[in-house]
Amino acid sequence: MIIRNYEDRDEEGWVRCRTLSFLHTAYFDDVFNKKEHYANPAIELVAEMNNQIVGLVDVEYERQEKTVCSRGEGLGGMIWHIAVHPDFYRQGIGEQLLKNAEILAKNLGLNRFEAWTRDDQWVQNWYEKMNFQKVDSYYHIYFEENEMKGKIKGEVPNLYPVKSFAHYEGKNIEQFRGNQRVHECVCYEKYFE
Repeated sequence: MIIRNYEDRDEEGWVRCRTLSFLHTAYFDDVFNKKEHYANPAIELVAEMNNQIVGLVDVEYERQEKTVCSRGEGLGGMIWHIAVHPDFYRQGIGEQLLKNAEILAKNLGLNRFEAWTRDDQWVQNWYEKMNFQKVDSYYHIYFEENEMKGKIKGEVPNLYPVKSFAHYEGKNIEQFRGNQRVHECVCYEKYFE
């Protein structure tokens, strides 16, 4: 396996790897058909084995404090994507990608990474194993058709929402438990040594 910088020719493999890796997580429906591009500079690495993309990490980073990351002091990098193809789980690929990204980040003068994830306990355990600390959270709530009654309404005449995705930062999450799909979105942060 080699870890190298992402190249444009990797896009299809990147999309396949990310889609399959997110399939059995709370982000199963966060599907892309092309690779994301960033407004700021980014560390974009792939893990390749036998001409197949088996892992990836994308970290958009700051040149000015608080322009990418939401917290912390100094310049940071936001991990937007870290993924390992499910056929290659438990081989240390994610850890190797993260370590390589950290080395590059330190050389760029960054002092930390920030990452947001949902409430998949195995993902949270991985971040904690990689020495990230949980620092914040809020909720992602999905509404469909009748679930929106009394909660979501449009203000445009004759326009009726049938699905909605919302961020909830309040304390009364129980009002949404039931039919709605609710995920705690958790922020992890790691300062470099």
